[in-house]
Amino acid sequence: MDPLIAAALEVRENAHAPFSKFKVGAAVEDGTGRIHTGCNVENATYGLTVCAERVAIFKAISEGARRFRRVAVAADTGVLTPPCGACRQILWEFCGDVEIVLSNLHGKTETFRLAELFPRPFDASFL
Repeated sequence: MDPLIAAALEVRENAHAPFSKFKVGAAVEDGTGRIHTGCNVENATYGLTVCAERVAIFKAISEGARRFRRVAVAADTGVLTPPCGACRQILWEFCGDVEIVLSNLHGKTETFRLAELFPRPFDASFL
């Protein structure tokens, strides 16, 4: 199994999702090949919930990573779950048109470029 997908599946188990029961894991491969992981962390106020993809990116940034090759997202769904809009924005700003691998617990995967999922992103070029 691809180590990036395996990392996303493994960290998914650490998700704190007592309200939705929707556990998600994400793994980000940086420019040196290191893998940084994150899981969703829910909050009773819902608005303060943080998605797995953002946790993984913020964790990688806090560990000094600045370039990224790939992102894997794992959830227990039949139809593979892409990043939400907020995560797509963060991924675009920190990763650019990175490869996104979606996966589930049954071995199904799909690979996209972020530009396919987020065709007209807002970034610093508009400022």
